[in-house]
Amino acid sequence: MILIITHKEDFTVDFVVDKLNKKNISYFRLNCEDIHKDFYNFKNEDGFNFTINGISNFDSVWFRRTKLPDLDINDEAEKLFLLGDYETLFDNIYALTDTKKWLSNPKEIYIAENKIFQLKIAKSIGFKIPNTLVTNSHKELCHFFEQNGCNVIIKPIRQGRLVGKDGFKTIFTNKLDLEIIQKLTEFDLTPCIYQEYINKQYEIRVTVVNDKVFAGKVNSQSREDTSIDWRKEKIPFERYDLPVEVENKCKLITNKLNLSFGAIDLIKTEDGGYVFLEINPNGQWAWLEMEAGLQISDEIINFLT
Repeated sequence: MILIITHKEDFTVDFVVDKLNKKNISYFRLNCEDIHKDFYNFKNEDGFNFTINGISNFDSVWFRRTKLPDLDINDEAEKLFLLGDYETLFDNIYALTDTKKWLSNPKEIYIAENKIFQLKIAKSIGFKIPNTLVTNSHKELCHFFEQNGCNVIIKPIRQGRLVGKDGFKTIFTNKLDLEIIQKLTEFDLTPCIYQEYINKQYEIRVTVVNDKVFAGKVNSQSREDTSIDWRKEKIPFERYDLPVEVENKCKLITNKLNLSFGAIDLIKTEDGGYVFLEINPNGQWAWLEMEAGLQISDEIINFLT
């Protein structure tokens, strides 16, 4: 039995669940926003093992997303308090679900999401990475800007999703220009990542599932609006064969971060090298399977079963 932790709007899970149904593979889908509608318990006589709707013997867990319940409570303080209780409940579910096979464990995902830490690990295993700075010093930023030929990008220090009442917005990677930097002060410098901009032939999205590697290439430089961040517009991906050395590094960094899954962004430089940008410990991939014909979902199912 597979436990899938997600929410009702997770298209990627819908995609895999359709295959699980066709293969008659047993699973329980926990849509987190509906957990107050399910029957769950932790009992000391059962060793506090997590049980939901009478099911407790899970062979594996696929952790995708969480979403807190929409509680119909007018008092804002009371609502925040109860939502905090649900967050703690989920933490206990992760800690007390009796299985060692996770894709991936939320505790490891939380650590692996730290982009500065990722870069340190990537460099330690031999990946080339961009010159990088995180600072709140205007002087340091100006020096870094000049040191890198006034060719610098800015990106969020964590996942660039801004969630609001109207859904979510993506904070893209953008280039810095001298005029903006000159206007900034220390008070404007909130935590973010500054990196040298590296000219590239194209970009590669690598998906690692356990010890299997799937790569898709996107010609981001074919359009001006996607040359800095390919996510700004929909452009097609195609299957790509990585050199064995690069493939092994992708597996190694995923392993070093204690992940069973990772979505890695690389660039192919103009001189033919490969540069590591970041790894998303729980990134999207279904569109990549459909566009490039990569059998990622089959490998996820193989791992979970």
